[in-house]
This record gives sequence, structure tokens and C-alpha cells, in this order.
Amino acid sequence: MSIEIKRSIKPVDYSFAIDQLNERLEKVINNNEKELIWFLEHQKIYTAGTSFSENDILDKSIDIIKTSRGGKITCHSPGQLVCYFVIDLNKRKKDIRRFIISIENSIIETFKEFKINVNSDRENVGIWINHDNENKKIGAIGIKVRKWIAYHGFSINFNNNLDYFNKIIPCGIKDKKVISINQISKINYTDFVKILEKQLLKNLSLLNYF
Repeated sequence: MSIEIKRSIKPVDYSFAIDQLNERLEKVINNNEKELIWFLEHQKIYTAGTSFSENDILDKSIDIIKTSRGGKITCHSPGQLVCYFVIDLNKRKKDIRRFIISIENSIIETFKEFKINVNSDRENVGIWINHDNENKKIGAIGIKVRKWIAYHGFSINFNNNLDYFNKIIPCGIKDKKVISINQISKINYTDFVKILEKQLLKNLSLLNYF
């Protein structure tokens, strides 16, 4: 298996990143390029998935970028870890749920390395943590599949400004709060990304996937 790993140090323009993602998608479909895992951050931007509702926008003055990914509305900003991927399910198992579980498990196992227990939720896709007796969202997942190539990705709130989420209903879930890693632990960002990369490669490997 050959997956290219990219890490961008400076925040990457959202439109540029999506163009790069779509370009890689076409190349993977045509067997002209490696699969991709790309770690990066964005400047502040609100993006909406294919199932978002206008009612999820609380502040009508904000600009929203509509995307082709699944899911509803979210906010990216500096300090939030974003991971995009282009992964060929033709080489694995043509099962979208199985793929999402692999991504969720990779994130959950990464947190475990830092002695933090997080969980997934079948009703509300994403990564959750129990904090102050409330289940709060620490990671969002939005995926699209074309010709059994899975792309787009997930985000994890690391030390980003959570006030930006007050202008929307994050992921369309009204009764749940968001939280960031730095509110619960002091984890080195680079160390976290290294472990996350290792877990993703393990869970997406052809030997472990089936």
C-alpha cells in the first residue's frame, strides 16, 4: 500500500485545499497517483455539507462555503487540526460504514495514547468526550465517496477559538456543546499528529482493514 503523507505547517486556503483534494481524487480514480493523507489547518471559514439546513446558521451575516462532503455546518480556524484524505475502497472493502469506523477508531486510539477517553456515536457521527457530565464534540467527520474512493476528511478541535461556533449550530446538533483538547489536557500538537498518522496507516492498511 502506498499512501502519501502531507503536513502543511502554515494555514492552507480552503478553496486551494479542496481543489488539490479533487485533483488527487481524479488521479486516484485513474490509478495515476498515490492515495493521500493530508494534515493541515485553515483560516477561519464556515463550511456546509450536503445535508445542512439554513436554520443551522444563527448569525446570518457570516459567509458559508457549500461543499460536496457529507454532514452539516462547521467552522474551521487556526488551532483546529484538519485531516483530508483520498482513500481507495476498491482496494479494501466497499463498505462506507466500515471506513468511517476505521477513521473513528484511529482518532479514538490516538486519544488513548494520551490517556484521554473519547467515543463515537452511531446517531451523531463524530468524536465525543464526557466532560463535566456532558457529552461534548471534539471531532467532526465529513466524507464523500465517488467510484468507491473516499475523500474529504475530519477535524479535531485542538486549541482553536470555540467562540466561532456560537454563530452556527455545529453539525446541526442543538443540544450538544463543542470542546477542544487544550480545555482538558496539555498535549503537544506535533506529537498528536504523529500518533494519529500511525493509527490511520494501521487501520487503513490492507492487512488490518478486513
